[in-house]
Parts: sequence; structure tokens; C-alpha cells
Amino acid sequence: MLSVNEAISRLLGNSKCLVDIESIDLIDATGRTLAADIIAPIDVPPADNSAMDGYAIRFSDWQDPTGGIPLSQRITAGSVPKELEPGRAARIFTGAEVPPGADTVVMQENCEEADGEVRILKLPAVGANIRRRAQDLATGQKVLSAGQRLRSQDLGLAASLGIARVSVYRRLRVAVMSTGDELREPGHYLQPGQIYNSNRYTMKSQLATWGFEVVDMGVARDDPGAVRELMLEAAGQADVIVTSGGVSVGEEDHVKAVVESLGSIDLWRIAVKPGKPFAFGQVRGKPFIGLPGNPVSVFVTLLVIARPYLFACQGTADSAVHAVRQIALFDRKISQREDYLRVRDTGAGVELFSNQSSGVLFSTTWGDGLVRHKTGEEIHEGKLVDYLPYAVFN
Repeated sequence: MLSVNEAISRLLGNSKCLVDIESIDLIDATGRTLAADIIAPIDVPPADNSAMDGYAIRFSDWQDPTGGIPLSQRITAGSVPKELEPGRAARIFTGAEVPPGADTVVMQENCEEADGEVRILKLPAVGANIRRRAQDLATGQKVLSAGQRLRSQDLGLAASLGIARVSVYRRLRVAVMSTGDELREPGHYLQPGQIYNSNRYTMKSQLATWGFEVVDMGVARDDPGAVRELMLEAAGQADVIVTSGGVSVGEEDHVKAVVESLGSIDLWRIAVKPGKPFAFGQVRGKPFIGLPGNPVSVFVTLLVIARPYLFACQGTADSAVHAVRQIALFDRKISQREDYLRVRDTGAGVELFSNQSSGVLFSTTWGDGLVRHKTGEEIHEGKLVDYLPYAVFN
């Protein structure tokens, strides 16, 4: 069996961007992957402006700390100031452009204004309270890089440059399919031997959270012909196919064999817990990811193993997640496979859910992240462990 890192490396080694580029309005670009660098077309701010409500002065004019300086103009944000004459001060407000000739802004709390003059009670250093032109961004500076997923702050930054449209990669189209005669959709009564289809909702929701376009293929019966029919339909509609169940070694696990008949299985079985029967290959030239059938195995392998590959297919430059070190509030014996434990952060450390079975889906909602229990590692209470909050996967 491959290790988790070996499996991810193999998948990424077979990855390529599968989507075209499109131009969209900036307001709609949250979560999308940028397809071209954004270069600043202007300086931000475009001119020196005041960081405070106060008074703009020429520092060299201030000779008498007890006297007053006549006011020559009032400058609000958005107005165009006149040049500040020697021996004069200007009333100025936060964000307003500093008038030519002024080199310092005195905050209003340190001034007194009366009869058209201002008296400075406390003189700041020369140059105080001025935001200099281009102190944030300079014309020609690269501010956002192709391949990054756009966050709210990235959109705000682009908007500050006057950019209204951005080039992004089309959303990756991912077909999802569950397998199993035992599956029943929520909202219907269970018959003997049936269970509700939770994997469909886990997969579809998580893929949509990542910004992909999900093509829901429904459920394939435990029949090779039914699996083949849905698999071919999925290959015709999507960029990538993701299934749950049917990739183990049982007599009714038909997905692996069908995929091999329509394409190939290039990777199967990973030394991970939960989720050993993970498969990767292609169907009619479309990448195929076969997740295990147990609900927690689907959740873990989708986050840990499938995610980096899917983001690479989307054109995302870096999909790595970084663990934080956290104190374990539990003991755990040596694991023969890399084990992803459901935990929650108490503030004093991470505590372990009592039942780590791959069928106990409640463990994923009780907790707020995973602890990566490395192969051959023994965990003792008080020891530092690799903690992966769920948020790092989004």
C-alpha cells in the first residue's frame, strides 16, 4: 500500500488544469481561481492624504507655540485642495488629499481653533499623520498571482485598484455518484436492510464549498451494467468523476472492475485509516477518484487525498494544508496506517471522540478537526500532535 504522501504525490504527478479561462465581474469572483496575475495600474493611495481629522501645516512655519496660524481652506475627502500658502494652515479631514506645500498634519485633539486661526497645543514630528502616495501599492506592482483562490480581501484589493473584471478558470465540473442497493434517500421510509445515503450529501456539499460545479449522478445499483451506464454518462458530462463505495474487494463491489474495463485503475489501496480502499484512474480519458463507502472514510479521504488533486485540476497553484501543533488530551497506541482522528479543540488541547470507527459520522460533527496520527507513532497525553482544523481544508 502507498503512504498518504506517496498517494498525493502520485495524483499530483498525474494532474493538469482541466478548465478553460473566462472573464467575470469582480463582485462574483469569491472562491474562484485567478487565471492571470493582477498588476497594479495605479498607485494606492493615488496621492498623499490625511490619516486624521486635523490641520495641515508647513512644519517650518510653526515658530511660536503660543500664537495662531490663519486658516486658508477647508479640505474634505474627495475635494481638490489648493496649494498651502506659507504661514497658513488648512482644516483637513481623514482621507482628504494633503495640499501641495503642506508636510505635516496635526490631529485636532492637539489644536484649538478660534476666529479663523488655529493654535497648536502639541506639535508632532514633521511628516506626522500623512499617508504617503503608493504606500499601499505602487503602479506596476504584482498584487495577486495566477493560481490563487480569491478571498474577500483579494476582491477588496482588486477593487481598490479600479479593477472591475478578472480572468478566472471555469469552475471544475465534478460528477458525483454513490453505489449500493442498500442506499435510500432522506425523506423516504427505510425498508429492512436499507440505510440513508449520507455520502451523496457529504460529497456534493464539500465539492460545492470548494467552488466546483457538481453534477449529481445519483445512485448506481450493485450491478455492473448500471455502474457502467452511469459511469459513461458521468464521463460525458464532467471533468472529473468522484464515486463512493464499490472499490473494495467484495463480490458486489463493481466500480473498480467497471472502471478498469472503461479505462484504467492507476492507484488502489492506501495506508490510511479510515479509507484504505481509495482508487484513482480514468474513465474514457476523464480522471476517476473512487472513495471508500464508509461515511467517515468518504469525509477524510475527500479532504486529505482527493482535495489537492481536484484543486490542481481547477488550476489552483497551491492546495497544501498546514497542520498546527496542539497538545493531545488523550493516549493512542502505535498505528500501522496513517490515522486521521476526529478531535475537538478545548482551548487546553484537543480531545478525542470516543469511537473512531469509520461508520460513526457523528464524530465528524462533534469535532472541529483531525489529528494526523503518523504511522509508527505513539501518542501520549500532553504530547504535541499535528492538528488540522476543518477550516484549513476550505
